[in-house]
Amino acid sequence: MKTRSETNSATSEPRSLLRILGIFEVLARGAGGATLAELSSELEAPKSSLLLLLRPLVAHKYLTHVSGRYELGPSIFQLSAEVLASAGVTKILRPYVEELAARCEESVFLALIDKEAKTVTYIDGIDSKQPVRYSVPIGTKRPLHVSAAGKLLFAFQDLAWQKKYLKTAKLKPLTGKPLPDKESFEAQLQEIRASGIAVSMGEAVAGASGIAAPIVKADGTASYALMIAAPSDRFVQSLPALRELLQEVAADASATLRHMPGN
Repeated sequence: MKTRSETNSATSEPRSLLRILGIFEVLARGAGGATLAELSSELEAPKSSLLLLLRPLVAHKYLTHVSGRYELGPSIFQLSAEVLASAGVTKILRPYVEELAARCEESVFLALIDKEAKTVTYIDGIDSKQPVRYSVPIGTKRPLHVSAAGKLLFAFQDLAWQKKYLKTAKLKPLTGKPLPDKESFEAQLQEIRASGIAVSMGEAVAGASGIAAPIVKADGTASYALMIAAPSDRFVQSLPALRELLQEVAADASATLRHMPGN
């Protein structure tokens, strides 16, 4: 019998990816794991093809292989915990997104850094009710060096990670606005860390600007940020008030986050 992943797949989707998802689904359904023969039968896939997928999954601890049986490994449980934790954080921080949006009357977003992909993702948000506003779909990703939230969260990572990123990254502009060189950008990161505020003026989207503040964990780092975004003309006029309001709400959100386990 095919798993849901394979049954619902389009023919253009990579077969190996669907088989990996199928392996996880089969092992998650039953206790005690499964043998190679059982996986082959369940997924209707050749043993030789499955072995090519199973070996790296075992090597990276997404699966275990003991006495001929495959079971889910510690890495997949860790990944699951991180996904659930992220979803929980979004729910807990939602009231602060709502408060900030109501008080500033501009679009507000909750952003999360992805250090592996070197991007920032907008995981929650509320669009302004004003006729002319900044709007972006939830799930949108931005490079770290061009968005207010991206630069902010970049600045709140450890220095070793920052230097490694800057050594290999190419700081490419997304709009016609030129970007600073790496030395200037590094100095900018230090200023952001000191002030707790990052501003982007037409760097990610022409005609749009944003300001971001961190939701700081107990160790002084940050994985999440609150961001206010608006059309640039209106943004510039109200920047001082937006900054004060953002810092107030972000401080309250930080206090809440620090009471969560692991933060």
